[in-house]
Amino acid sequence: MKLPLTYDNYIFDLYGTLVDIHTDESDTVIWEKLAMFYGYYGALYEAKELKERYETLVKSSEAELKKKLEDMDIEKQKEASDAQFAISYAHEASPEIHIEDVFEKLYEEKGVNPTKELSVHTGQFFRVMSTEYIKLYPGTKEMLKELKVAGKKVYLLSNAQRIFTAYEMRRLDIFDLFDDVFISSDYNTKKPDIRFYKELINKHDIDVSKSLFIGNDSTTDIKGAKECRMDAFYVKSNISPKDDMAHDADYIIDDFTNW
Repeated sequence: MKLPLTYDNYIFDLYGTLVDIHTDESDTVIWEKLAMFYGYYGALYEAKELKERYETLVKSSEAELKKKLEDMDIEKQKEASDAQFAISYAHEASPEIHIEDVFEKLYEEKGVNPTKELSVHTGQFFRVMSTEYIKLYPGTKEMLKELKVAGKKVYLLSNAQRIFTAYEMRRLDIFDLFDDVFISSDYNTKKPDIRFYKELINKHDIDVSKSLFIGNDSTTDIKGAKECRMDAFYVKSNISPKDDMAHDADYIIDDFTNW
């Protein structure tokens, strides 16, 4: 499959677009192993208790961050002297927490004060255990290299956690094929929130009329790109949501298997 070469900037989603991955956090064995890991450092959990506290902390942290983002929007709308500027902030917030903070809190709830390094390594241990497989879609490297040879700018904009994704990209040997990598946990917000898109657009002074966003999810990828007035290329992959449709996309591939 070939991308049109008429754009200056190519902005990619990662999972389900360039990388095929399957994770399962529901397996009881994973939580038993993770509870054992916590126990090594004095934080004693039963597997069920650990799973429940993890899920509760994730939800409460996301809710707290969502409120913070929405409060910021309200303040910016109040301060805006320009109606159009104010309207640009009138969208639903999509929070992205730092997952390592959750693993840190799980230690603290058992009276353990972990180092930041331990919290990160605990999260990475959990990720490795819950990952069934991770691999590039066939032709991914070649496609990215072709864009670079053609003089195009290539960026990544991924809803993901830095402590997982940066390492996975390096393991797959694609990190250095991008001109810049934007991971949502670094910005406390994720697609389709246009705040995340604007981090990339503003940093690199991107001309959206000369840019193409490529992704596998009509809501998180295509919707956000179109709200930023960017052309969108939709690939329906094995990771795309069931019955997903991307009617607003400028290009649609409904049987994506490789590049």
